[in-house]
Amino acid sequence: MKRLLVILAASLALAACVATEAPSAVNPGAPGFLLGVWHGFAFPVTFILSLFTDDISIYAVPNNGHWYDFGYFVGICFLGVGARNSKRRGP
Repeated sequence: MKRLLVILAASLALAACVATEAPSAVNPGAPGFLLGVWHGFAFPVTFILSLFTDDISIYAVPNNGHWYDFGYFVGICFLGVGARNSKRRGP
């Protein structure tokens, strides 16, 4: 029973951290899936540049919602930072 309460409390704490999206941030004519993929792929360079200038941001707002988010995820995980081979090969 104690374990169940700990799991429930941890789940509620994590649920409280979930980001929400303002309705004004979603625009059907704004960047969609393909631009999300591109922005995710370009994330490492864009992030570094965004540290030094206010004209560059790493995420397009407004965008067209979940498809842009999915494209951004694909760009980061499969084409960008997460695409590198993490297996070590022998010397």
